[in-house]
Amino acid sequence: MAKIHPQTSVKGSDHLTSERETFTIWMKSLVFHGNGCTVFNSKGEVVFRVDNYQTRHSSEVFLMDINGVVLFSMKRKKLQMFGCWEGYKWIDSKLNKERPGFQVRSNCNIFRRNRHKNCHVTLGCEKTTGRRNSYKITGLEGKSTFKIIDNAGHLLAEVIKKQSLSGVPLGDDVLTLVVEPQMDHSLVMALVIAHGLINQKL
Repeated sequence: MAKIHPQTSVKGSDHLTSERETFTIWMKSLVFHGNGCTVFNSKGEVVFRVDNYQTRHSSEVFLMDINGVVLFSMKRKKLQMFGCWEGYKWIDSKLNKERPGFQVRSNCNIFRRNRHKNCHVTLGCEKTTGRRNSYKITGLEGKSTFKIIDNAGHLLAEVIKKQSLSGVPLGDDVLTLVVEPQMDHSLVMALVIAHGLINQKL
């Protein structure tokens, strides 16, 4: 397989920037015989990772930085027909148990011919207003590409198949994530992981 990125790491990284950022998602774990994925920034540095070790289709998954610090934990809700995952934010290595930071729920409609695979994202309540913000993840069933948009239809992030410099696709397990400015990269990555879990990619 083509080399995805040099295996370097970055000690610290801001999760929110004023510019559009591009990441490479390799749907493989850096742990030998492990399950998960590895995320590189545009410099080829590892910034995020998911390592489920020898467990696939786990009911709880952790998004970590390169140093193994947990950023989000995602738990599958039981008795949900089409899949539902809740994400809990970790701050200073401590889990925020008050309420989920987000919930991703599949809105798959089995009666549609084009089989759109949409997910509804509900974010946690704002303390000042008590309002809940929401996003939508839209794509087609069986396809690796999808978009994350807000209520107004503005693009927040997009996942597409990664191509080599000559335009050759690198495979279904190598993706490009483009995140728009002023978006929390760790949150976007957690939503991407939840989407992958719903679609049984992890």
